[in-house]
Amino acid sequence: MTSFDSSPQLNVWRALLALAVVFVMLATTGWTAIRSHRGASPLQASLSSWSHGHIDGRALPDADSSPGRLAHFFSSLTEKQRTRLAHRYPLAVGNMNGAPVELRYRANRVALKKQRKIELERMHDKRLSSEGQYDSGRRMNRFEDLMQPGRQILAFDPEGSGRVAEVFGDLTEAERVSVIVPGVDTDVLTFQRSNRKYSAPVGMASALYSAEQVADPSTRTAVIAWADYTSPDGLGMEAATALRAEQGAYRLNALVRALPGDSPVALYCHSYGSVLCGVAARDLPARVSDIAVAGSPGMRAETAAQLHTSARVWATRDADDWIQDVPYLEVGGLGHGADPVSDAFGARVLASHGAKGHGGYFQPGTESLRNFAEIGVGAYDAVHCAHRENENDACQEALSAAVAA
Repeated sequence: MTSFDSSPQLNVWRALLALAVVFVMLATTGWTAIRSHRGASPLQASLSSWSHGHIDGRALPDADSSPGRLAHFFSSLTEKQRTRLAHRYPLAVGNMNGAPVELRYRANRVALKKQRKIELERMHDKRLSSEGQYDSGRRMNRFEDLMQPGRQILAFDPEGSGRVAEVFGDLTEAERVSVIVPGVDTDVLTFQRSNRKYSAPVGMASALYSAEQVADPSTRTAVIAWADYTSPDGLGMEAATALRAEQGAYRLNALVRALPGDSPVALYCHSYGSVLCGVAARDLPARVSDIAVAGSPGMRAETAAQLHTSARVWATRDADDWIQDVPYLEVGGLGHGADPVSDAFGARVLASHGAKGHGGYFQPGTESLRNFAEIGVGAYDAVHCAHRENENDACQEALSAAVAA
């Protein structure tokens, strides 16, 4: 009797069955709730005020103008005028691509101070439930953390669960820039953690920044912990589709195009963040030199070539990462495509010894973090590839070419 246990057709059907089980669970437990908000958000209100504003008789430019035009506008102002705008329209300026980086930091500090006061008042609002008062207390404490001296908040939006981005290093003077793109359940409260520190954006970015300094102390680097998109809420329907990734891809593209200077940019995309990076890839500017994904459920492509990017594509996955059990296929918009660490995908597969599971890729001492740092400083010949039996391994070929050059 002929056996079909290892046939490609049977593997596809097994994957489809697994997806069907997920859909049944979603149907019986409920779809991810989408919160609705009445009225304009604080950021929208600030942008609306900006659109009608003036500075010493001059109308303010459209906030959606190109970063170049906005940069030219701010450069035409005095320091006193720029400071006045940051205090008058803190959320608008703090999130404005094209505004000077240092001005955005100052504006977001003003915005955080205002939002902290609002949450402090809500903590004692008798109209709120005890749970609502507790949540306000958590947000107030987080805003206080973000306001600490030395923190450089590049973006901040208090609406809903909140969005935020933070810079480590001197972004204006950096010779190379790295951007951390996190996955599901990322918001203003989970932006940093004391428990499992290096599974949160702040921990990831601070660890990468330190590792890059060790990898090459002579190279000026900056790392951005970028949680400035609305990530899926848990592992529900949103996480199985590209909706949040498509919305985030637009924001990521806008960020990269507005970064100061022309230094190379490397993206480090974890879990659902790799879906976002896959969607964004074709529209990213040429200054994006590298896209590295870790613990990826797929990049909405069957091969690295289908990403249509000039950036080097790297991938890694720890042997203990549960994400490997997710079906790697896309059916009717559900699922995220091929496995980025598979031979057929064609990414450069990195070693990740010591990562220990889905959230451990940026843990200090791991081979994954060391590899990320070498990529971040452009030391490609120092990268360690995963042990592969395939002689045509894309990672080994790339390193051989780097050594030869």
